[in-house]
Amino acid sequence: MRAAARWTQAHLRAHRPAAVLIVLATAGITISLLLATALFAYATDPWQRVFTQSSGAHVWIHTQAGTATGSLAELDEVRATSGPFRTVRTTASLQPGGAKATVELRGAARRPATASPQIVAGRWLDAGTDAGATKGIVLDSSVARAMWAKPGDTLALSGIAAHLRVVGVADTAEVAFRAGESPGVGWVLPETLAASDAGRDQRGRTIGLQLTDPADTDYVVQRAVTRLGADQITDVSTWRQAKAEAEGDNQLLGRLLGLFGLGALLAAALAVGGAISTRIRGHLRDISVLKAIGFTPGQVVRMFLALHLGLALLGVALGALLTQGLGTLVPGRIGEAMALWHRLPEHAWLPLVISGGVVVFIGSATCLAAWRAGRVPPVPVARAATVTGSRTSGLTRRALGLRIPPALVLGWRGAFHRPLRSSAAVARLAVPLLLITIALGTWTTLDRFTSHPGNVGLPAALTARSDTLDDRELRQLLTAGPRMKAYPGAEEQALVPGQTGTITLRGLGTDAKPYPFAVVEGRAAHGPDEAVAGQGLLELLDAHVGDWVRMTVAGRPYVLHIVGRNIETADAGRVISTSLDTLRDGDTADATPSGPHPPRPDFYNLVLNHDADPGAVRDDLTEASAGRLEVREVPNPADQLSAVRAVSIGLIGVLILIGLAELATTVGAAVRDRSRDLLALKAVGLTPRQITAVIVSATAFVTLAAALAGTALGLLASEWLINLQGRTSGWGTGIAQRPATGILLLVIAVAVAIAAIASALPAARAVRRRLADSATAQL
Repeated sequence: MRAAARWTQAHLRAHRPAAVLIVLATAGITISLLLATALFAYATDPWQRVFTQSSGAHVWIHTQAGTATGSLAELDEVRATSGPFRTVRTTASLQPGGAKATVELRGAARRPATASPQIVAGRWLDAGTDAGATKGIVLDSSVARAMWAKPGDTLALSGIAAHLRVVGVADTAEVAFRAGESPGVGWVLPETLAASDAGRDQRGRTIGLQLTDPADTDYVVQRAVTRLGADQITDVSTWRQAKAEAEGDNQLLGRLLGLFGLGALLAAALAVGGAISTRIRGHLRDISVLKAIGFTPGQVVRMFLALHLGLALLGVALGALLTQGLGTLVPGRIGEAMALWHRLPEHAWLPLVISGGVVVFIGSATCLAAWRAGRVPPVPVARAATVTGSRTSGLTRRALGLRIPPALVLGWRGAFHRPLRSSAAVARLAVPLLLITIALGTWTTLDRFTSHPGNVGLPAALTARSDTLDDRELRQLLTAGPRMKAYPGAEEQALVPGQTGTITLRGLGTDAKPYPFAVVEGRAAHGPDEAVAGQGLLELLDAHVGDWVRMTVAGRPYVLHIVGRNIETADAGRVISTSLDTLRDGDTADATPSGPHPPRPDFYNLVLNHDADPGAVRDDLTEASAGRLEVREVPNPADQLSAVRAVSIGLIGVLILIGLAELATTVGAAVRDRSRDLLALKAVGLTPRQITAVIVSATAFVTLAAALAGTALGLLASEWLINLQGRTSGWGTGIAQRPATGILLLVIAVAVAIAAIASALPAARAVRRRLADSATAQL
């Protein structure tokens, strides 16, 4: 044991930079995988995030006024309650004019501790400022989005004489607002609720029950109905319903981290395996000596495994400690994700599983190389008597005859005269470069969403609507300036045969002024009854471009011809878009003399000139309309993925560390191989500088081959993965953007330059060795 420990200490002292790089790379891989897991929990299940942060209720019971709902807190299965709250059902609308929504007002003197609304904009109610002449209200975020309401807006509510000012918007884990199905929630002070003149049938009570075991939900609902009476309960909602409606599809950040974490893990395993193999070839004499003094093959294998598993354990421990200790301090979504993950049940065991998996994976990659060390014979083979490579090729001889510098020719031969070993080195170096190219492709695609949104289905930067201006005044206001083009639009929720859910039927633009959809397959819709559809809709209906589809809107049938597929980022791509004229024709054809007339446009999409600022245009329109025009910015998916850029930088840093560790192995192998040829190279007349150039050029050629292969494969993989994400999210393929050629050439040039610089000093040291040292290295 003492001899093994001393050998390990000497080995680490001799290869200190490579050991440090392996530890740092392993730490970066561990951090990437832990952050990926946390972001998956954060991004793929937003309802769980809100439920955990708010200490949500599993069951919400809505009853008639006067019901003793507080008695439900005495149930054995109930751990805590939210409320009971006195409630008033009312209709709210923005002032002046605006969209209307059914809202359940809840009187709350203070912010609830259980099922606590999570403020995302504005603030919570204040008894000192929100109970005076101007009373305040906090809206649930789902109903606030439907009403286009934000802090500072004024609401008019039926049954309440005074207008209420929106002071805050909050996220909840309750069933979200759905027009005609479930009301939104608004919190007011009890004095505000008491001022309502609503009738008894509009008043009620609501209580939220937090259960000890969520599996008891159905049983608790039955007990609540039995205790209160079925005639007293008006509605019941559970956490299962809320979660089913709030399923999230924003997984790109988590997928990106997971992909790069696993890819970096593979690259690190290859780098560690290559490093061990190279060191074994470079220390055959030392291993033979160890066996000659009594080390068994098993001891040699265990010694190499213990050394590199120790480095892996150190790196994993460092990464896990940094993630657990500092992860919550990172600003933005990553810090929020880590804070949430610490509160989830799986956090107790999942970090241990991930950390252990990293160690096992890297350890398994070292087993084969360590096994080869155990097979080294006790008596070293005289390498001078063995064939070390193939005969000089005709191409090499012709290159020397063309007066190409001998350093380049001999460097090329030294890099590739052992094809199997050279291919392995190229493959190990190519993996980090492949992943770096994928990261650059992701970054470039996000830049495309920001700089050229029209190419990815987002031509309109703003949406405008008003319930107080007539359509003629609205069109005059929107077409008065030269900075934009206004396209009228309307949306309907449609049913398709065989589907229980709804899709979005959208009319945008007119036949005379078609909307600039981003069509990536087929063509744009021009004639009557023609439409373009998103990828999500085509997959939902199992339809293709060229098919006819039938749908109904409030009993009115529409039969449309899908002539193209467009990139559609809204509603998971389950949108079919036609012209507003076609949508109106369907209304007109089904209208009766006493029935409803074709409505005016619900909104206008504003396509701005390239140099126009959306914020400035919005402020100018609001000022020109004297506040009667509601203007909103169109959501851009890239805004939700701003953390991807920071994550990409961190991942590229991890991959660079892995690449440097592999480069250290490649440089060491090149120096060792060329050291055996020093006598021959000096004998044929090469100067020390030329011999150094031979070693440097051999390393540079291997790196160049890896960079070319890695970037070429990375371009293909990047495009495929991004389009796969587009297809699974319903947006559709065609969103991927390749990095600029100049950027790729810069990556290749930097990689080759780093390889040349890193090999220059070891090569110079090898050239300065005594000839006797070179001769003894033949063994």
